[in-house]
Amino acid sequence: MQAAALPLISGWNWVKDGWLLFKRQPLAFTSLALFISLMVVLATQTSPVGPIAFVILMPAMTFMIMSGCRQAAANKRILPMDWFQAFKQPMILKKMIGLGTLYLALCLLSALVSFIPFMNDLSDAIQAINASGDFEPLIQSAQIPLIIFLSFYALVTMLFWYAPMLVAWHSIPLTRALFYSLVACWRNKLSMLIYGLVWVVAFLSIDLAVSLLAWLGLPSALTVNLQFLINIIAASVMYCSFYPNYVSVFEASET
Repeated sequence: MQAAALPLISGWNWVKDGWLLFKRQPLAFTSLALFISLMVVLATQTSPVGPIAFVILMPAMTFMIMSGCRQAAANKRILPMDWFQAFKQPMILKKMIGLGTLYLALCLLSALVSFIPFMNDLSDAIQAINASGDFEPLIQSAQIPLIIFLSFYALVTMLFWYAPMLVAWHSIPLTRALFYSLVACWRNKLSMLIYGLVWVVAFLSIDLAVSLLAWLGLPSALTVNLQFLINIIAASVMYCSFYPNYVSVFEASET
């Protein structure tokens, strides 16, 4: 399978096309984003089982989002139960859970490789917090292992970015799907960087705008609810942007 190498502007085009896709069925996509947000809250409240289960289910949720986006792109109405229709295909859910389990394992391995060599320094820094309440040693000790972990995590993300769709829609074996995903992300690394920066700026801008409203005197309850609503809509558009990202890299190259 050939992955297209796209120009730099593609990073912005994916966001723009995601917005256009969102506008086709805003209620359906907003409801999905709200459902995912509730799953995140539930996962954080049921540690450690909840976060582990959520990570394992991430490829399945990605495929569910992409299947809904494909339906919307074909001008088909998305009903609530349609989000789960993608898993009616034989073995799809099992494959997605297998991907999620491997994703969890690689994330844990990345954390171990990144932090274990620095455990003595981190332990001393934690003892310093207990003794004096000073967090500065911990911040300094965690910088290098955190940078190493983020580097490994970026690699893991590239491996899994397109893998669920390659496995489900193209019947590609898991290991080859991971390889194709890695190659596709690397070929479009600058576009992916722009894409990521746009979303970082978008969410930071939302936070800044709401903070400004709070500073101007809006009630805190109103600003909190407003930020939650805007973040849900922004997340919906972000989920929709996954689909033009995938299509432009893989399916457009096939046609």
